[in-house]
Amino acid sequence: MQLINIGYGNMVSSERLVAVVSPDSAPIKRMITDARDRGLLIDATYGRKTRSVVVTDSDHIILSAISPQAIGGHLEPEE
Repeated sequence: MQLINIGYGNMVSSERLVAVVSPDSAPIKRMITDARDRGLLIDATYGRKTRSVVVTDSDHIILSAISPQAIGGHLEPEE
């Protein structure tokens, strides 16, 4: 199991990761609102601006203050 750093010491299992996207589009904003209403939103921004949204296979939505490119850079290719 590989853990991916999503900023400020927070980690997500790479096995549970479905997508890392930008929070700017309307469909992503609706996903965030829906997850908040269902109690499946995890805010890992520490009060900073949300720069990426991490979608997991358990329908949890995780907000991160680092860019999707930075999170993608933390992924190591599987051997």
